[in-house]
Amino acid sequence: MSISNTMRGALIAAGFGVAGATWAQNAPQASADALSIDNFTFTPQTLTVKAGTTVTWTNKDDIPHGIASDNNAFKRSPALDTDDSYSFTFTTPGTYQYFCYVHPFMKGTIVVQANSG
Repeated sequence: MSISNTMRGALIAAGFGVAGATWAQNAPQASADALSIDNFTFTPQTLTVKAGTTVTWTNKDDIPHGIASDNNAFKRSPALDTDDSYSFTFTTPGTYQYFCYVHPFMKGTIVVQANSG
């Protein structure tokens, strides 16, 4: 039985696709935690995560909000319209205070714990 070069290429590509999919499923991935912005409030008010966690803020209000760190520990977000999100990966343990730079009375805290083991 003879296989054309096109068919051989397709079979090889399919084989790599399966192997890649298997690897992707088993690859370690950073966990993600979500913060909601709704009714001029960050929910939860304080979020505790492990180092390496990506935190995502999502604006559920019908007006723009923006995320900024009290001490510039992370880059400030662009203005977030309804359903827009902003993410940051916290790699260093510590306590991070943040606020909405459009509405500075809105405040929250991220506590980043060291990974154990």
